Amino acid sequence: MPEDAITLGELLTALDQTVATLVEAPEGERVSLRSVALGEPGDLAEVSGSLPEVYLLVGADAVEAARWLRTAGARARAHRPRVLITKSAEDDPEVRAAARDVGIALVRLHRDARWDQVFPLVRRMVTRTPVRRTAAGEHDLLAPDTDLFGLAQVVAAETGGMVSIEDPSSHVLAYSASDASADRLRIQSILGREGPADYLRILRAWGVFDRVRRSDAVVDVPEHPELDMRRRLVVGIRRGSGNRSRMLGTLWLQQGARPLRPDAAQVLRGAAAVAGRIIARGLDAPSTEALLIRRLFGAHGDGVDVPSVVAALGLPADGPAAVIGFAALGPAAGLAASSGLIRLHASAFRDDSVTESIGDRVYVLVPSYHSTAGVESWIRELVTQLEQARGLLVRAAVAAPVAGLTAVAGARDEVDRVLDSPADPEARVTTLAEARTAVLLTEIVELIRDRPDLHDPRLAALDTYDRTHTADLRTTAVTYLRAHGEVSAAASALSIHPNTLRYRLRRIESVLGISLSDPADRLLLELQLAAVPPAQA
Repeated sequence: MPEDAITLGELLTALDQTVATLVEAPEGERVSLRSVALGEPGDLAEVSGSLPEVYLLVGADAVEAARWLRTAGARARAHRPRVLITKSAEDDPEVRAAARDVGIALVRLHRDARWDQVFPLVRRMVTRTPVRRTAAGEHDLLAPDTDLFGLAQVVAAETGGMVSIEDPSSHVLAYSASDASADRLRIQSILGREGPADYLRILRAWGVFDRVRRSDAVVDVPEHPELDMRRRLVVGIRRGSGNRSRMLGTLWLQQGARPLRPDAAQVLRGAAAVAGRIIARGLDAPSTEALLIRRLFGAHGDGVDVPSVVAALGLPADGPAAVIGFAALGPAAGLAASSGLIRLHASAFRDDSVTESIGDRVYVLVPSYHSTAGVESWIRELVTQLEQARGLLVRAAVAAPVAGLTAVAGARDEVDRVLDSPADPEARVTTLAEARTAVLLTEIVELIRDRPDLHDPRLAALDTYDRTHTADLRTTAVTYLRAHGEVSAAASALSIHPNTLRYRLRRIESVLGISLSDPADRLLLELQLAAVPPAQA
């Protein structure tokens, strides 16, 4: 087997029996795997030449899966995939017979497993560097190429439990093999690739996450049979120490049918340190492809070598492109967790699209699109799907057309300008041209806010008057200006008599030394009120 490939058996171990089950293996589990793709039944006819060695078939029933296998099997042996992963392989004799006849291994994916989580995992496993092993065949945890899956397997073997490694948002990064004693929390976490919300709420209520964040100690969570939750140990994964430490995730050890070994907590603490180095290594040293993508979006250095990007990412060198940015209308963690789903939908819309998470936003490049209206229609559909499937409210901004790959970074800046402006609840998908007023006003206000020399010192007098007289002239001014100078409307909004409002307006003019009947004074006051926070005593 080539040294740069993993085997089918190793892939199945990484996926775990909870997620994937081997149905047929005509050539055994030592089949070497180095490439992967995801597609639908109809995509096969559009692909010429060699197919990837692992193929994830989405949206196929048993009839379509059997037909796909026989069609792929008609190709030369060197051009066939070696493994097919599908949800339609369970106990269907025709699908199993087709797999045996054409010599393609058949793996059934659990019906509740999510393609947007499984595909990145398979791709990471297939394209990774195989873990170094000692002469005895064990994982070498001191090797520079040790990964989280290898670490999980070693810890499981050394403790007698089942391991999962999660990021700070409780998304599963890696795990060891499960057995029949895996509890509901572990099974659902692995299937969904994130902890079930109801269990996470319970763990928070018990103070588990707070204890892990505050201390390096291993936390012992007792079993709760009424919740189908077995005993487990958990420890935080950190980078650095003391006040400057950064939480990188958590390492969980579930007890199975037998008690954990006496030194399990000590092993777990050591494993957390190793996991911290592995995760930090990934954060510090992204792949060449990742660096190219981030540079393409303007997030890693200046300029982009177009020939390198075209060659590495398989992008068309010319033709109009579109850049889309997604931002959460709420906690940003939800959008980060859904970046895989966005990537999956983007790849389905355009198979050479590029998706990247930068900060708390997700960006998509759609190269050589055919219709701006088609791109915007797809984005609106995706925004709706994220809300319906994940309960995630997002807004999207589109920059199109983008004249070539060298302009992608500038287009991302344009998208950010829209996403930095106040959100219009009625316009979840928009462009800079459509949001020009809000964008420019936001940038003008931010410019004033960041430049103390542009702050009007007279506004401090208004704040001082409010404090010393227990008044609220600032709120009165804001409300009056938002009502476009309509006294009756502003008085109604403030729940005061119009004559009381007129008195307050005269007091504002006196304190500030301006005239609210002067358009220039009104414009300046409105900008200052928006940009300059109330002065503190």
